[in-house]
Amino acid sequence: MTSRAERMRIKRASKAGRPRKADVARYPGGQIKHGETEREVRSVAIAARQRQHFAGARGVDAGSPLAGYTLGRMFLDGKLTAHEREAGDEYARQMARYYSLTGIPFPSVRAQSLFSVKGFEGETTAERTRAARAAANRMMELEGVLLKLPEGPRVKTTVFNVCVMDYEALRSMPDPQLAWLKRGLTELHWHLGLSREKAAAVDA
Repeated sequence: MTSRAERMRIKRASKAGRPRKADVARYPGGQIKHGETEREVRSVAIAARQRQHFAGARGVDAGSPLAGYTLGRMFLDGKLTAHEREAGDEYARQMARYYSLTGIPFPSVRAQSLFSVKGFEGETTAERTRAARAAANRMMELEGVLLKLPEGPRVKTTVFNVCVMDYEALRSMPDPQLAWLKRGLTELHWHLGLSREKAAAVDA
């Protein structure tokens, strides 16, 4: 016969924690089988993106890859043309290549793991050195293109903060700053030869 204290201990133990879920599939060990499909997980993420970035907006495809970053969202908002968005994407790719090859941590914390920020290994090959030098020259060339424009420093900073740093607050930038962004992206579009490449593809 158990003592009163033992009975109380058993009673408390049986009531500890939250109630056990009923009518759910479980593994032999007792763990619940999570039956979420990829489509269900994606729909939850898209709904959250719709609430956070496109609240009240209609006809916007929140599931589009363009809705995942500031430059793409500004394009979906109708503030940028396809050519301007394309130039911004290419500029961001060139800058990411520069940071990757030179071993400089990418400046936007949203695009990296804070616990794995590091440069490249100490040993470098001649090919990597050549590629890093070419990427650095390309980066300086693009910065020079932006700096030569009217109000160049402001244009360069705005383009960098939108395309590389991905600052969401700039999505609602004032009209003068938006004009700097558009001016810089238009110049980059021509300098990068994107129009010529597209024209050549059409002619072919």
